[in-house]
Amino acid sequence: MIPPELTEVDLRVQLGRLSLKNPILVASGTFGYAREMEHLVQLDRLGGILPKTITLNARPGNAPWRTVETNAGLLNSIGLDNDGIDAFISGHLQYLREIDTAIIVSIAGKSQPEFVELAQRLEAAGGMAALELNISCPNVSGGVDFGTDPRLCFDVVSHVRQCCQLPILAKLTPNVTRITDIAQAAADAGADAVCCTNTVLGIAVDWRRRRALLGNTLGGLSGPAIKPIALRCVYQVACAVKIPIVGIGGIANLDDVMEYLAAGASCVQVGTANYYDPTVSQRLVTELPNALQELQITSIKEAVGTLHRNQ
Repeated sequence: MIPPELTEVDLRVQLGRLSLKNPILVASGTFGYAREMEHLVQLDRLGGILPKTITLNARPGNAPWRTVETNAGLLNSIGLDNDGIDAFISGHLQYLREIDTAIIVSIAGKSQPEFVELAQRLEAAGGMAALELNISCPNVSGGVDFGTDPRLCFDVVSHVRQCCQLPILAKLTPNVTRITDIAQAAADAGADAVCCTNTVLGIAVDWRRRRALLGNTLGGLSGPAIKPIALRCVYQVACAVKIPIVGIGGIANLDDVMEYLAAGASCVQVGTANYYDPTVSQRLVTELPNALQELQITSIKEAVGTLHRNQ
């Protein structure tokens, strides 16, 4: 039971211009277009939903195999399989508009002009709370270019910001030497928040056949195996950059959420866990007040960035 003095907990989160009812979001690519999950999850209880990444034109995705389970995670090479922006606007957006939570649309472009066009068309269509710029997908040609070069990151974020009034989240890759440089470039360009992180580049091998198991050879590792890496990224970025951070990577229970908050994330996205426990996100929303009770605090913001650095 929560003591009476702690019953009025404040789960709200502010990511620049984006307001969320709570810090539990579901990550793009792991929750479909939300319609697929409505019989399992009370969607309006979530802090936000990110549908699978959309591109300007339809993409068939990569050749199979597209996924390989690992000892502590999932290696995937989906290749941004989607039907393109026209199909998203005509077939999915109206349903998403009707959900009483923040809809953050993930977009990916091959070039800066493609990102700009996607942003402009989505803003004109209306009904979403923010955009997530997927500048860090390791499974498509050129997918990580914008997320590995600070100049390219600044360029794409700044151009989208200039042409679009929606809040902007920049999703970063851990596959760089200094993620803080990329995060700072996104902040300087006007991003409302950065998302740390996308998947870690990996490979799975069939040694008997001397072949990679994924059709695209390399893929992105997600799940519990990458949590220490993603937590490190969040902590480093929080120490160096002033804008809010969305933590992503291996989040499956309340302890995971609270670790990310302590490391400096203002909210989190649940990804791979949705595949084996589709109700996890809703359960985390329910459990959060108990964690605040244990810390003797009454708001999420009081937990953010409270990690003490060891000497």
